[in-house]
Amino acid sequence: MIDIQERLTAFAMLGATWVMWLLIFLSIIGVAIIFERVYYFFSSREDVRKLQEDLRLLLAKNDLAGVRERLSQSKSFQAKIVYSGIEVADDGADAVAERLAGATSIARTQMERNLGFLGTVGNNAPFVGLLGTVIGVIRAFHALDESAGKVTSGLMAEVGEALVATAIGLLVALPAVAFFNFFQRLIRYRLTWADALGRDLLAYLKGIAHKGKS
Repeated sequence: MIDIQERLTAFAMLGATWVMWLLIFLSIIGVAIIFERVYYFFSSREDVRKLQEDLRLLLAKNDLAGVRERLSQSKSFQAKIVYSGIEVADDGADAVAERLAGATSIARTQMERNLGFLGTVGNNAPFVGLLGTVIGVIRAFHALDESAGKVTSGLMAEVGEALVATAIGLLVALPAVAFFNFFQRLIRYRLTWADALGRDLLAYLKGIAHKGKS
Protein backbone atom coordinates (compact mmCIF):
# COMPACT_ATOMS: atom_id res chain seq x y z
CA MET A 1 0.00 0.00 0.00
CA ILE A 2 2.82 2.39 0.84
CA ASP A 3 4.51 1.62 -2.46
CA ILE A 4 1.29 2.41 -4.35
CA GLN A 5 0.89 5.70 -2.49
CA GLU A 6 4.48 6.65 -3.26
CA ARG A 7 3.97 5.87 -6.94
CA LEU A 8 0.76 7.91 -7.09
CA THR A 9 2.47 10.80 -5.32
CA ALA A 10 5.38 10.63 -7.74
CA PHE A 11 2.93 10.65 -10.64
CA ALA A 12 1.15 13.67 -9.20
CA MET A 13 4.42 15.51 -8.82
CA LEU A 14 4.82 15.42 -12.58
CA GLY A 15 2.27 18.23 -12.63
CA ALA A 16 -1.03 18.85 -14.39
CA THR A 17 0.43 20.53 -17.46
CA TRP A 18 0.05 17.36 -19.51
CA VAL A 19 -3.63 17.20 -18.52
CA MET A 20 -4.21 20.70 -19.88
CA TRP A 21 -2.41 19.89 -23.12
CA LEU A 22 -4.52 16.75 -23.46
CA LEU A 23 -7.67 18.82 -23.05
CA ILE A 24 -6.46 21.33 -25.64
CA PHE A 25 -5.70 18.48 -28.04
CA LEU A 26 -9.18 17.01 -27.54
CA SER A 27 -10.66 20.47 -28.05
CA ILE A 28 -8.86 20.89 -31.39
CA ILE A 29 -10.18 17.56 -32.63
CA GLY A 30 -13.66 18.44 -31.41
CA VAL A 31 -13.63 21.81 -33.19
CA ALA A 32 -12.49 20.11 -36.40
CA ILE A 33 -15.37 17.64 -36.16
CA ILE A 34 -17.84 20.45 -35.48
CA PHE A 35 -16.76 22.41 -38.57
CA GLU A 36 -16.81 19.26 -40.72
CA ARG A 37 -20.30 18.31 -39.57
CA VAL A 38 -21.61 21.87 -39.99
CA TYR A 39 -20.38 21.92 -43.58
CA TYR A 40 -21.74 18.42 -44.15
CA PHE A 41 -25.22 19.31 -42.97
CA PHE A 42 -25.19 22.72 -44.64
CA SER A 43 -24.27 21.24 -48.03
CA SER A 44 -27.16 18.75 -47.82
CA ARG A 45 -29.86 21.18 -46.70
CA GLU A 46 -33.20 21.30 -48.49
CA ASP A 47 -36.51 23.14 -48.27
CA VAL A 48 -38.35 19.95 -47.35
CA ARG A 49 -41.76 21.62 -47.22
CA LYS A 50 -41.37 22.65 -50.84
CA LEU A 51 -40.05 19.18 -51.65
CA GLN A 52 -43.09 17.59 -50.05
CA GLU A 53 -45.44 19.87 -51.98
CA ASP A 54 -43.71 19.01 -55.26
CA LEU A 55 -43.83 15.28 -54.59
CA ARG A 56 -47.49 15.32 -53.60
CA LEU A 57 -48.37 17.26 -56.74
CA LEU A 58 -46.46 14.80 -58.93
CA LEU A 59 -47.96 11.79 -57.18
CA ALA A 60 -51.44 13.24 -57.66
CA LYS A 61 -50.68 13.25 -61.38
CA ASN A 62 -49.36 9.67 -61.22
CA ASP A 63 -46.06 11.01 -62.51
CA LEU A 64 -43.52 8.64 -60.93
CA ALA A 65 -40.92 9.61 -63.52
CA GLY A 66 -41.29 13.22 -62.40
CA VAL A 67 -40.96 12.16 -58.78
CA ARG A 68 -37.71 10.35 -59.57
CA GLU A 69 -36.37 13.38 -61.41
CA ARG A 70 -37.34 15.77 -58.60
CA LEU A 71 -35.69 13.57 -55.98
CA SER A 72 -32.54 13.11 -58.03
CA GLN A 73 -32.12 16.89 -58.19
CA SER A 74 -31.96 17.17 -54.40
CA LYS A 75 -28.84 16.67 -52.29
CA SER A 76 -30.80 16.16 -49.07
CA PHE A 77 -30.87 12.95 -47.09
CA GLN A 78 -34.65 13.04 -47.14
CA ALA A 79 -34.69 12.91 -50.94
CA LYS A 80 -32.08 10.15 -51.08
CA ILE A 81 -34.06 8.00 -48.68
CA VAL A 82 -37.31 8.39 -50.61
CA TYR A 83 -35.50 7.88 -53.92
CA SER A 84 -34.22 4.52 -52.70
CA GLY A 85 -37.83 3.55 -52.03
CA ILE A 86 -39.23 4.66 -55.33
CA GLU A 87 -36.65 2.53 -57.13
CA VAL A 88 -38.64 -0.55 -56.07
CA ALA A 89 -42.09 1.03 -56.42
CA ASP A 90 -43.08 -1.60 -58.97
CA ASP A 91 -42.61 -4.32 -56.32
CA GLY A 92 -45.31 -2.90 -54.06
CA ALA A 93 -45.64 -0.94 -50.84
CA ASP A 94 -44.05 -3.61 -48.64
CA ALA A 95 -40.85 -3.62 -50.68
CA VAL A 96 -40.76 0.16 -50.62
CA ALA A 97 -41.21 0.21 -46.83
CA GLU A 98 -38.28 -2.19 -46.39
CA ARG A 99 -36.10 -0.13 -48.71
CA LEU A 100 -37.01 3.08 -46.86
CA ALA A 101 -36.12 1.51 -43.52
CA GLY A 102 -32.73 0.37 -44.79
CA ALA A 103 -31.94 3.74 -46.39
CA THR A 104 -32.95 5.53 -43.19
CA SER A 105 -30.54 3.42 -41.13
CA ILE A 106 -27.71 4.17 -43.55
CA ALA A 107 -28.50 7.89 -43.55
CA ARG A 108 -28.58 7.98 -39.76
CA THR A 109 -25.16 6.32 -39.61
CA GLN A 110 -23.71 8.81 -42.09
CA MET A 111 -25.13 11.82 -40.25
CA GLU A 112 -23.96 10.57 -36.86
CA ARG A 113 -20.38 9.98 -38.01
CA ASN A 114 -17.83 11.27 -35.45
CA LEU A 115 -20.56 12.55 -33.15
CA GLY A 116 -19.68 9.84 -30.65
CA PHE A 117 -16.34 11.61 -30.11
CA LEU A 118 -18.10 14.89 -29.32
CA GLY A 119 -20.40 13.13 -26.86
CA THR A 120 -17.48 11.37 -25.16
CA VAL A 121 -15.46 14.57 -24.84
CA GLY A 122 -18.46 16.50 -23.59
CA ASN A 123 -19.20 13.93 -20.90
CA ASN A 124 -15.63 13.27 -19.77
CA ALA A 125 -13.64 16.49 -20.26
CA PRO A 126 -14.75 17.84 -16.84
CA PHE A 127 -13.45 14.66 -15.20
CA VAL A 128 -10.13 15.00 -17.02
CA GLY A 129 -9.98 18.58 -15.78
CA LEU A 130 -10.80 17.35 -12.30
CA LEU A 131 -7.84 14.98 -12.52
CA GLY A 132 -5.64 17.97 -13.22
CA THR A 133 -7.20 19.74 -10.23
CA VAL A 134 -6.47 16.80 -7.95
CA ILE A 135 -2.88 16.70 -9.15
CA GLY A 136 -2.57 20.43 -8.56
CA VAL A 137 -3.98 20.12 -5.04
CA ILE A 138 -1.55 17.30 -4.21
CA ARG A 139 1.33 19.43 -5.43
CA ALA A 140 0.00 22.38 -3.45
CA PHE A 141 -0.03 20.34 -0.25
CA HIS A 142 3.48 19.16 -1.02
CA ALA A 143 4.63 22.77 -1.48
CA LEU A 144 2.87 23.72 1.74
CA ASP A 145 4.68 20.93 3.60
CA GLU A 146 8.05 21.99 2.21
CA SER A 147 7.45 25.60 3.24
CA ALA A 148 6.55 24.53 6.81
CA GLY A 149 3.01 25.85 6.47
CA LYS A 150 3.92 29.21 4.95
CA VAL A 151 2.05 30.57 1.95
CA THR A 152 4.57 30.96 -0.84
CA SER A 153 4.44 31.92 -4.50
CA GLY A 154 5.05 28.28 -5.39
CA LEU A 155 2.02 27.24 -3.36
CA MET A 156 -0.18 29.81 -5.05
CA ALA A 157 1.09 28.71 -8.46
CA GLU A 158 0.07 25.13 -7.73
CA VAL A 159 -3.39 26.22 -6.57
CA GLY A 160 -3.79 28.36 -9.68
CA GLU A 161 -2.81 25.44 -11.92
CA ALA A 162 -5.39 23.24 -10.20
CA LEU A 163 -8.16 25.77 -10.85
CA VAL A 164 -7.09 26.33 -14.46
CA ALA A 165 -7.31 22.58 -15.15
CA THR A 166 -10.94 22.54 -14.01
CA ALA A 167 -11.77 25.63 -16.06
CA ILE A 168 -10.24 24.19 -19.22
CA GLY A 169 -12.15 20.95 -18.72
CA LEU A 170 -15.43 22.85 -18.55
CA LEU A 171 -14.56 25.05 -21.54
CA VAL A 172 -13.82 21.96 -23.62
CA ALA A 173 -16.95 20.12 -22.50
CA LEU A 174 -19.57 22.85 -22.95
CA PRO A 175 -19.27 23.42 -26.73
CA ALA A 176 -18.87 19.68 -27.33
CA VAL A 177 -22.11 18.93 -25.50
CA ALA A 178 -23.93 21.87 -27.10
CA PHE A 179 -23.04 20.88 -30.66
CA PHE A 180 -23.61 17.18 -29.97
CA ASN A 181 -27.16 17.95 -28.86
CA PHE A 182 -27.66 20.35 -31.78
CA PHE A 183 -26.58 17.77 -34.34
CA GLN A 184 -28.74 15.09 -32.74
CA ARG A 185 -31.80 17.35 -32.95
CA LEU A 186 -30.97 18.15 -36.58
CA ILE A 187 -30.69 14.46 -37.40
CA ARG A 188 -34.03 13.72 -35.77
CA TYR A 189 -35.59 16.60 -37.71
CA ARG A 190 -34.31 15.35 -41.03
CA LEU A 191 -35.27 11.74 -40.38
CA THR A 192 -38.74 12.84 -39.31
CA TRP A 193 -39.21 14.61 -42.62
CA ALA A 194 -37.81 11.63 -44.50
CA ASP A 195 -40.37 9.45 -42.73
CA ALA A 196 -43.15 11.86 -43.69
CA LEU A 197 -42.11 11.87 -47.35
CA GLY A 198 -41.79 8.11 -47.34
CA ARG A 199 -45.27 7.75 -45.91
CA ASP A 200 -46.63 9.94 -48.70
CA LEU A 201 -45.11 7.54 -51.21
CA LEU A 202 -46.46 4.49 -49.38
CA ALA A 203 -49.93 6.02 -49.19
CA TYR A 204 -49.87 6.61 -52.93
CA LEU A 205 -48.77 3.04 -53.68
CA LYS A 206 -51.36 1.54 -51.33
CA GLY A 207 -54.03 3.69 -52.93
CA ILE A 208 -53.01 2.46 -56.40
CA ALA A 209 -53.04 -1.15 -55.18
CA HIS A 210 -56.49 -0.70 -53.62
CA LYS A 211 -57.91 0.77 -56.81
CA GLY A 212 -56.45 -2.12 -58.77
CA LYS A 213 -58.29 -4.64 -56.61
CA SER A 214 -61.64 -2.84 -56.74
